[in-house]
Amino acid sequence: MEYRSRQSGARLIGMLAAMTVLSQFYRISGGVIAPELMRDLGLTPGALGTANGAFFMALAVLQLPCGMLFDRFGPRRTIAFLTVVAVVGALAHAAATSALSLIVARALLGVGCAGSFMGAVVLTSRWYPGEHMTTVMSWVFALSNVGTLIGATPLAWASETVGWRAAFVFMAAVTAVVGVVFFFVVRDRPDGRPFEANGESLGDILRGIVEVTRTKGLPRILAIHTFAYASMLTVLGLWASPYLYDVYGMDTVGRGNVLLAMGIGQVLGILCYGPLDRLFNSRKTVIIGGTLLTLSVLAGLAIPPALSIELAIGLLVALCFVTSYGIVIVAHGRSLYPDHLAGRGVTVVNMAQVTGCTVLPVVTGFLIDLFPMQAGQASALAYRAVFGVIGLALAMGLLAYAGVKDSRPRAG
Repeated sequence: MEYRSRQSGARLIGMLAAMTVLSQFYRISGGVIAPELMRDLGLTPGALGTANGAFFMALAVLQLPCGMLFDRFGPRRTIAFLTVVAVVGALAHAAATSALSLIVARALLGVGCAGSFMGAVVLTSRWYPGEHMTTVMSWVFALSNVGTLIGATPLAWASETVGWRAAFVFMAAVTAVVGVVFFFVVRDRPDGRPFEANGESLGDILRGIVEVTRTKGLPRILAIHTFAYASMLTVLGLWASPYLYDVYGMDTVGRGNVLLAMGIGQVLGILCYGPLDRLFNSRKTVIIGGTLLTLSVLAGLAIPPALSIELAIGLLVALCFVTSYGIVIVAHGRSLYPDHLAGRGVTVVNMAQVTGCTVLPVVTGFLIDLFPMQAGQASALAYRAVFGVIGLALAMGLLAYAGVKDSRPRAG
């Protein structure tokens, strides 16, 4: 029985990783091919930022409905159904011909990926409760960054050989296969029993949401979660590639290699942050420390008037490493709620993250538009302003979070 349970847990982790790999790929896929998208579709930086933000806007809108569906029908059926929308979005991305069609495609991808990460959190908390939850989540989220790696050099290579459109058609097929396997392999409960609807009425569901939003300490956690992950993803998933192209003249594969290194830095960061809350028996200490390190790296990118290409690349990779403490924020947020509100509680917390990932790309895109372009390329000063604004937003989140009560993995 114990052996079968371990087997089931391993299958669960594998399938959660596969589903979040796809979500991570679609999150950052526009980054490495951003100059090509701008060229082929005639996009301005503001339009590119809006298209990227559309993915996360759709995620944000779907978070509460996903939480309700998780609690009502279970993550397995909910995520499998949403995968169908992701397939449609990937095909629409491949067929995009304008800014509007790209925005619609990115929004569909956001809908399709809306349940992946929070479904992983809910299922992990059920299968691995207590002090092991953060560590297991770190495994899943670290494995998910294979999607970041695929969206770096492999996507850059595919863009140069078969074109970015063919690459997205291929990823649509992969997404369809993963969705089908997920539906037949994953189980909502560790004891193998099928998920049973909780029988809540619409009024019960709405009262549960109100109960979640009234949780003490929630606004302070939402403040840091809004900008922590978004600080990294706005750079990795959107502006790192144009920055390296406009300021340093790097080609597509060269930019892909840098994004690959950034993705590896993120994986290593997640694995390092995963056990730290147990080591220090404090989630707040880990989160504050990670935020201060992130602010230091952003300052290094924003303040100096000129950076060597080697130093710029080093800081970009370091940013992804030190900003990988989002799993600890999620664990802090999850600790606030009882199990029967797990779906809605976690998705409310995640709404802050996706809101930041929606707002920061759009704001920074229009910020770049304010600076003069030369031969269709933004200046180093424009990108320094972007890094500075991201750092300012994160600092404001840290100030709000600093007053929250700590969450300790072990009692006592």
